[in-house]
Amino acid sequence: MRVTIETERLILRPFVPEDYEEAFKWCGDPVVNTYMIYPLYHRAEDVKTWLESRDLDDPDSYDLGFELKSTGELIGSGGLVYHSDRDIWNVGYNLRADQWGHEYALEAIRGIIDYVSRTRRIRAIEGEFAAENYKSGRVMEKLGMHFLRDSEYEKLDGSVKFASKIYVREYE
Repeated sequence: MRVTIETERLILRPFVPEDYEEAFKWCGDPVVNTYMIYPLYHRAEDVKTWLESRDLDDPDSYDLGFELKSTGELIGSGGLVYHSDRDIWNVGYNLRADQWGHEYALEAIRGIIDYVSRTRRIRAIEGEFAAENYKSGRVMEKLGMHFLRDSEYEKLDGSVKFASKIYVREYE
């Protein structure tokens, strides 16, 4: 969706193809990529191709870049995607490793939830994370989500499978 949301420390905005070099800082980082569903990007130009393929007019996708207000740096991305078949919003996020521990993901997702809840109905949000990635689970807990069930997922290229946990927050 083509929206811009401001939080205390962040500007949450749509990606543009020119963001590819900054986005490569996390998309091409093996540490950040460890538990991500997408395979590791090896060339910044591949990130540009991905950014060019995104549908910025999808009314069910609020997947935005996280830009620091203080520096203008793009440090991560994430948001909510609506799945009408289940009437649920999926949450996801990732950040440059040097930006971990500052609660930017929490701040960004709270800002997006607040915005979406003013324009759309949210019955529930759901998120999945690798069981070993307890820090991502902590973000979900701080979002008011709770454990729903154990599961598993694999990278899109099938290279790795992870035991996972699914968390949910219901609003009604």
